[in-house]
Amino acid sequence: MNSYPRDLCGYGATPPAANWPNGARIAVQFVVNYEEGGENCILHGDAASEAFLSEIVGASAYAGQRHMNMESIYEYGARAGFWRLHRLFTSRNMPVTVFGVAMALQRNPAVVRAMQSAGWEIASHGYRWVDYQHVDEAVEREHFLKALELHQASTGERPQGWYLGRCSPQSHGIAAELGDFSYNADSYADDLPYWDYSFDTPQLMVPYTLDANDMRFATPQGFNSGQQFFDYLKDSFDVLHAEGGRMMSVGLHCRLAGRPGRAAALERFLDYVNTHEDAWVATRLDIANHWRSEHPAKGGSR
Repeated sequence: MNSYPRDLCGYGATPPAANWPNGARIAVQFVVNYEEGGENCILHGDAASEAFLSEIVGASAYAGQRHMNMESIYEYGARAGFWRLHRLFTSRNMPVTVFGVAMALQRNPAVVRAMQSAGWEIASHGYRWVDYQHVDEAVEREHFLKALELHQASTGERPQGWYLGRCSPQSHGIAAELGDFSYNADSYADDLPYWDYSFDTPQLMVPYTLDANDMRFATPQGFNSGQQFFDYLKDSFDVLHAEGGRMMSVGLHCRLAGRPGRAAALERFLDYVNTHEDAWVATRLDIANHWRSEHPAKGGSR
């Protein structure tokens, strides 16, 4: 059992005191995933079209062909959805972390400028929005370095946060070895940040979410109305707020939550959060920096 590589114990019954700033009971973090222009497409040199996270639930990948409907759904995210989300957050002066796919950021400089003028954190979402589960490790390493290079070229600075999303068994090790990030978000294992000592360099994991996430509009057994989305977000917030000292992540996609009927539900939730003076709305980098200060890493590898 000493060699078992998973940690099923975590913080157990006694999680550490988060000590969120100004006595906040909950840290709330909104992620806008910017992937449009980095998805699977034969125009990008891929073997087939995209089949993931769109209005076409259960879509098939078209080998060697463009999927024009799929492409236009992704285009909606860049052309309209992003700007709707941008208006919702900037009109309330609420901070956001962007998970930006490097190829997608490169294709839309106006979007990058808007993120930066709003003061949003732009974390890396990898070089491509593709599944790395079966990608050769050498190729994944090459893509990792390309992601950092393109991110810096597009934003003017190196990312301090990392979230690949569709990662492989090698992804965490590559990030620990080459990334030097303030945090890695490729985890869903907790309601609080935690240190991963699996590699030579400890990694601060700031867990993300697949449940409080608009991706469930694009999956079987998911949300089919904005009210369901709002209710789920509100219930999640209320439980974590009542427990105290927890973190809540909300995942958004420009082509999904950026649609009007879903944006209305998100707007209601933003206003609900704003009624709580003891809710700290922060970027993931803010949360990572706070955790590093309050709970620094304890030594080397596990």
